[in-house]
This record gives sequence, C-alpha cells and structure tokens, in this order.
Amino acid sequence: MRAMNKSELQQNLLKQYAEFTDYINSIPPEEVSISRNGKWSPAKQADHLVRSVAPVRLAFTIPFFLLKIFFGTANRPSRKYDELVTKYHAKLQAGGSASGRFVPDNKPVSVLKLTAELNRLIKSLCQELNSCTEEELDKMILPHPLLGRLTLREMLYFTIYHAQHHHLQVIANKTSPV
Repeated sequence: MRAMNKSELQQNLLKQYAEFTDYINSIPPEEVSISRNGKWSPAKQADHLVRSVAPVRLAFTIPFFLLKIFFGTANRPSRKYDELVTKYHAKLQAGGSASGRFVPDNKPVSVLKLTAELNRLIKSLCQELNSCTEEELDKMILPHPLLGRLTLREMLYFTIYHAQHHHLQVIANKTSPV
C-alpha cells in the first residue's frame, strides 16, 4: 500500500470523523452517557477524541522550524498506514491506554457541543494540511504518548484510525446489557 497523499488524508479524516460524530449524535440522549463493559460512554469517547485531535491540529499551526527545534526530524521513512495500525494494536494489547490530559473527566458534557468541536477541529486540521508539502509530512515529527515519535503523516494516519477505533468501541458496547 502506498502512502496516502494530502488529499487522501483530508478525505479520510473528514469521512471517519463525520461517521463517528453522526453515529454519536444518533444515540438517544438518555443512552449517550452510559458506560458499558468497563468502556467509556459514547460521550466520553467523543471527549477523548476532542482531547486527542486538538494537539495534532495545534501542531500543524506551529511553524515547522519550531517543530524541528522541539522534536527534531525523522531518521526513517514514514510507516505505512497498516503498519501504524498494527503497532497501535500491539501497544494496546500490551496494556497501553490513554493517560493524562487525554482521559475524559467526569464532568457532564454536551455531546452536541463535543461533536461540533470535533468536526471543527478536523476541518481546521484539514485546512492546515494544505500548507504542508508531502516531504514535510515525512520529515517533521511529533511525540505520541503511546507510539513514540511519529512523522506528521503517521500522526495523521493515527488520527484517522483513532476515530475508527473509538467508533467501533461505541458500536460494540451500545447494545450490551448495563
């Protein structure tokens, strides 16, 4: 599988997050905050994604010379999408999980506000992506709390997959008994 280009990255980001937010918004209000099987409620899943996407979007607004100063540059080619997903699954199976600022708190939240914010962040990220070159996506790196140093392209792959991962968790836990 070849690397996704910027246009494909944008299309996939918009598609996966629209599918996630549409699904979350279709859940009856009385069910959206219910946790099942030890998993986060759909509302907390959305909150987690907002907390995860916001710093990625922010990174794309920072001049790349500053990213280079803070995080360096890649010393290897970007992984393929499937390779990144496999690495993420291995980290999860080894006990990895969200931590720190990425864990939703117990404050009541408006799901409509969360999904609107998530869609706003994704649209903004896609807009910021227009100012990058394909080469910069494979050269600049960012830290990921579970996966370590990722190229910008890999971080976008993760961001795409992350929506799928949490969407599947919501679906899997929606019909389970309380």
